[in-house]
Amino acid sequence: MAQQLGVHELLHVFSFLEARDLLCAAQVNKVWNEVSGTTELWKQLSLRRWSSHMVLGTQTWKQYYLCRSELEFRVETGRPEKDYICKAIAGHTGEIDKVAYVSTSEYRFDKKEKSVVCTVSSDCTVRAWDLHEGTEIWSSPLQPAPLVNLVTYPQLQLVATVDKQGLIKVWKAETGWEWASFCLPTSCSAMENFDHPEGSFLLVACAEGNLYTLTVPQLQVVSKVTMFPNTSVSLICSPDRQWLFASSPSSDLGPKVIHTQSLLHPSEDELTTSTTLTVQLSSKACWVPDEAARLIIIHRNGSGRQLVVTTFELKATKSRDRVHILVQQVASFLLPDIMMPPHLMQGHGSQVILLASGSELVLFTIHGLQLVAFRDHQRPITSMWVDPERVITSSFDLSLRVYVWNKENKFPVLKSCYHLLGGSHRWASGFSRVESDGMSIVGVEARSSGTSILRSYCFRVQRGQKDCTS
Repeated sequence: MAQQLGVHELLHVFSFLEARDLLCAAQVNKVWNEVSGTTELWKQLSLRRWSSHMVLGTQTWKQYYLCRSELEFRVETGRPEKDYICKAIAGHTGEIDKVAYVSTSEYRFDKKEKSVVCTVSSDCTVRAWDLHEGTEIWSSPLQPAPLVNLVTYPQLQLVATVDKQGLIKVWKAETGWEWASFCLPTSCSAMENFDHPEGSFLLVACAEGNLYTLTVPQLQVVSKVTMFPNTSVSLICSPDRQWLFASSPSSDLGPKVIHTQSLLHPSEDELTTSTTLTVQLSSKACWVPDEAARLIIIHRNGSGRQLVVTTFELKATKSRDRVHILVQQVASFLLPDIMMPPHLMQGHGSQVILLASGSELVLFTIHGLQLVAFRDHQRPITSMWVDPERVITSSFDLSLRVYVWNKENKFPVLKSCYHLLGGSHRWASGFSRVESDGMSIVGVEARSSGTSILRSYCFRVQRGQKDCTS
């Protein structure tokens, strides 16, 4: 009966199948083989399973699907040598203060994929590294002061750094060529990259409480706004870059939310469009990735005795050429008294909050339902990487822990998979930071000598010539 089905009928039936079933159907006969390999079927499967960072290159949709499926299997399994290659990458003679990917977070399997990171260090240099090769690409000349922070612009292949004295520089990520510089009047307290339809910008807060908006790469001043007078400021940009959260632990003023459009088009007769949130002694904040304007804040309750997690929705309305910010509370709950105050917080999807409390990783919904608690680390968690596919934590116990999301449930369920181990406790004191681009993981490993190295874990995709290359 199957032989009586035409190509269009087969395509309709096959559109309901999963990848495993299509691979089985391909073995029935020549016609089924040709129909089951149709571009539209595999494109549909890929878009159904993944919604971002897809680059075909020279591949077909079928090849892409099979390669990315294999990558996910290897990331979830984590067998040394079989699934990933670990490299210790040394070069800095001081502590690494920040690491960031300069390669785009695209999944591609046409032999053009390359994971590149940049680092800044107390040794007064900025450097670029090829994680797959485990080699240094370039190093800057010695700078006037130790470098303390950086942000990257992967699409532009640019890196912005700042040193201890407030000197900002932009570098070409491919060569290390210095493009422009700008000096703050005081030290820098926070930096955020800011890509906007009107161009790329850099948001910088300095210790005197001012917020600068600079063009990239020229580093020309677009606006300067006082946020919290004479105190350092922290910054967090929303996923869509329309909102900026600013706070200061040293100020009696509540945290602020700024509509970023007003930073790009300052007016002499109008103040920056912002609002102060009515929360006391806020300690942590984050934006959830799947909602453009959903902000979560940890703060003290009215008595100041308990920690509260509150979720806000923001909206900008315009009337008579003025923009007004509306803030609505959508959820709030008290953290358990037995829980140590969280020192790290990230959001996932639109409903899930991840909190690092000492050595424990705890997941809540925004309404306070505790989903799971992991106690995989022996020492405090130092950083946390969260993306739609996985979560990675670093710790001073000299390990990285990899978790994978199961998206089939009502609320995402996180599965603990395996540890990625660092070096010897004789030479190393633990991981201080972790970053990932999906194809690789990089951790900053602090050494007992007062220096740092990078430890990279690059995952293999070995379907080979037949399935994953053109």
